[in-house]
Amino acid sequence: MQRITYYPIGTPGKKWGNTDKAQWLALQTIKRSYTTDVVSQINALAGQFDISNYANLSYENADYPLYAIKTKNWDGNKPTALITGGVHGYETSGVHGALRFASTKALAYAQDFNVVIAPCISPWAYETINRWNPATIDPNRSFYANSPAPESAGLMALVKEFDFLVHIDLHETTDSDNSEFRPALAARDAIEQKNWEIPDGFYAVGDTENPCHDFQTAVITSVKQVTHIAPSDSQGMIIGVPVTQQGVINYELNKLGLCASVTNAKYTTTTEVYPDSPHSDSENCILAQVAAICGALDYVQAHG
Repeated sequence: MQRITYYPIGTPGKKWGNTDKAQWLALQTIKRSYTTDVVSQINALAGQFDISNYANLSYENADYPLYAIKTKNWDGNKPTALITGGVHGYETSGVHGALRFASTKALAYAQDFNVVIAPCISPWAYETINRWNPATIDPNRSFYANSPAPESAGLMALVKEFDFLVHIDLHETTDSDNSEFRPALAARDAIEQKNWEIPDGFYAVGDTENPCHDFQTAVITSVKQVTHIAPSDSQGMIIGVPVTQQGVINYELNKLGLCASVTNAKYTTTTEVYPDSPHSDSENCILAQVAAICGALDYVQAHG
């Protein structure tokens, strides 16, 4: 690992104040359109699914409606599955993997599952290609009571009405984690951070308290059909965490306030693809996300 020593905003050794946060925000620019890229695809599914506007985000220069896609003919006797994407808006295949699953696979699974899909939880971050929201808050560390992130609070309010058996949360690990986002975190919080070796390939993150070893195996097995699995490093780790089986690590989901903890589902996994790999591309990453969802649901379908 390489120690992070510099970021152009803030004073080394001092946490960011409001001036520093405002300076960071002023540097962010819109790079793509949530309405064009995401909402248009959601609207195209309205005839096949129930679409709900579950929350609205209002920022200084823009308002963002948040949408959930739900299978029709809800049946309380079926297990319910949640697919989430775009908690980190810059992780593109998480958003488009969720949408691709909705448009190509979800109806087949609706025979055995009620399915809820929240494809883009952080639309401002999607548009600006960011990990944080405009207040420099990471939504994927903010899934807890009285959350400071409206993106997280909105999803938490949505899922309260459901009893989920499975939750698949779609993410990416990118080169920009080391070049931008971890250095920014170190500067914001005045803490020491180290860059880790970015894993080349897909991996999954389970829950330390409920790892579901065989369930994670099923996800990895499914993804292997479309893309490569990330190897562990020389110390048997991925992103600084011990590997429990090929392509799988575990995090303390509740303690860290991660999205995959939001439902208390029996089966949870967080997917991670590597879009910057020379062995992959954006379409392959989307297909890997869809394969992960299908592998997860197939396992639950067989084992309950």
